[in-house]
Amino acid sequence: MKAKEIRDLSSHERQQKLVDLKEELFNLRFQHGIGQIENPTKLKQTKSDIARVMTIIRETENQNQE
Repeated sequence: MKAKEIRDLSSHERQQKLVDLKEELFNLRFQHGIGQIENPTKLKQTKSDIARVMTIIRETENQNQE
């Protein structure tokens, strides 16, 4: 997911996306632990997406405070 796509989402949609990504990461870690993960690079990509969403959420919070 690109940063521009995340910025185009509403605040509520960003929060929901973050929840969805964290749930997906949990499931991927579980699959990795039992050896059934199909694409191990998906773990890294999901972590990056979570960080990207959290960064943009923080940016908008800081802009609203100013």
